[in-house]
Amino acid sequence: MTHFLERLPALARDTPDAVALRWFGGRGGARVREEVTFRDLAERVGRTASGLRAQGLRPGDRVLFSVRPRPEGVVLCLAILRAGGSVVFVDPGSTPELFAARIAAAGPRWAATEALLYAASSGPLRGIARSRGLLLPDYGRLPVRHLYTGRWLPGVPRGARRAAGVRGPVRELETTPGSEPTPVPDRAPRPGWVADDPEALVVFTSGTTAEPKAVVHTAGTLGGMLGLFAQVGGLRAGQRAHTDQMFLGLPAMLAGGTWEIPASTPKGDPEAFARGVAGADSSFLVPADVTALLDVLEARGVDGGAVPAVGPAVLAVGAAPVTAALLERGRRVLPGTRWIAVYGATEILPAAMTEADEKIAAAGGARGDLVGRPLNGIGVRIDTAVVGLDDTRGPSGDGPAVGELVLTGPSLMAGYLSDLDAGKPRTAEHRTGDLAYRDADGRIVLVGRNRDMIIRGTVNIYPGLFEPRLRDLPGVADAVLVGVPMPDGDERVVLVVTPEGAVPGVGTPRVRAGTELARAVADQVGRVLDHGALPDLVVEASHVPLAGRSRKPDRHALVDLVSPLAGTVRA
Repeated sequence: MTHFLERLPALARDTPDAVALRWFGGRGGARVREEVTFRDLAERVGRTASGLRAQGLRPGDRVLFSVRPRPEGVVLCLAILRAGGSVVFVDPGSTPELFAARIAAAGPRWAATEALLYAASSGPLRGIARSRGLLLPDYGRLPVRHLYTGRWLPGVPRGARRAAGVRGPVRELETTPGSEPTPVPDRAPRPGWVADDPEALVVFTSGTTAEPKAVVHTAGTLGGMLGLFAQVGGLRAGQRAHTDQMFLGLPAMLAGGTWEIPASTPKGDPEAFARGVAGADSSFLVPADVTALLDVLEARGVDGGAVPAVGPAVLAVGAAPVTAALLERGRRVLPGTRWIAVYGATEILPAAMTEADEKIAAAGGARGDLVGRPLNGIGVRIDTAVVGLDDTRGPSGDGPAVGELVLTGPSLMAGYLSDLDAGKPRTAEHRTGDLAYRDADGRIVLVGRNRDMIIRGTVNIYPGLFEPRLRDLPGVADAVLVGVPMPDGDERVVLVVTPEGAVPGVGTPRVRAGTELARAVADQVGRVLDHGALPDLVVEASHVPLAGRSRKPDRHALVDLVSPLAGTVRA
């Protein structure tokens, strides 16, 4: 197979002086701190890759990677892949116990870490990090070979090499066009090692300290992912993609465009991001970052008069549920931007997309959440055997069949880390856990999650089927249905609503029953819900708590919060 990084030497040959990477910084994030041409990028990646091999990195070695998107970090990441290594992403902000379990599961031989993170986890900044509630693992004590980026700081372990100084001759890893650049493994392969499509990326997604769960992608599936993302917004040569998300920045760059890396995330410095993204060809944001961007643009409009805000030509939103309300607000604030909602999972990304106009129009009458048409190359199967046709058609019995959404495609993961390391074969499909159907136009519509299903009596209730209707009620910003387990095995259905203006976020919300909003919603639910789904109780929360990297509603936390109130009679 041809490694997706073979595109880089071709770009260096055809457009050597075009800018591949542009990193912003300085006061207000407006100054260009560094630019890297395609010629320089290809040379730096090649030299760093051969330098890593000379230092002892062997094909299949896993490298714990904790470096923010910066030119030095991008070069190092691509060089690790180019040398045949595997990049392992582990969130350093997880609990020390979970971090240790994930490290044990991955078994990395190397760690690539920012000098600042070493200093904050074991050096003089450790106390400051602890005072801010960040209990970082001691990176310097990990029994691996260490690489660091940035300037040396106290806490960087003795013997660690700065990534920028690990350089060797490019010729050691040169290949002819179309040939396989990954060397044959020079050691006994791990169980799960695939010689002709080696492991390239490990991303921990969930799990407990006993069973950490990680997704494994290969060079081939990463290449498939980049090809699918090229369909989102029409990536092309010469464009500017302004984003801190590697999954859009990298395919934009490999399409011949410039990946512009902002000084900070939209949430960290929305003003700086707003200035940088203005006039760009494309960007990719998660919903929480979109909210931060729109907040600052709306405030600027109030303070600065009627001058319309300027955004990117295309803004793709994904990695968490994208609501029609968010897209409506986005169109209002940035009317000149084409808004796209992207659906996918870490296991297979991206899978489907829809235009804002299409999603907003469907929200008024669709049964569920429209996520759009599958991208070219994505296979879709609706497994109706999971829930049964009788339970998943409309009230009249003639609606579209609903089942678990099962996906295949070129970006499908190789499998889960524990399975591959145990010698199990590669996965053939991804069972998303989403309940869905395909409408008359072949579009995918989600109606809930298998694990979100509530069972009351003999009735199965799928929250995603009803929550969009509840969010349209007057005075309601968000609505989440949860099931509270009862001692007899049944569940009480509790509807949690938030008032207009409430913003989802972290932290424990205040939950109250009997408020004016809760009573008003309780009086109206009979108009929008099937009788079998009417809640036993309606409560008001100050905000919907979010969980995980995808920042989805934390239903487990809501169940814990409303359980003391769930003995209340039906609202």
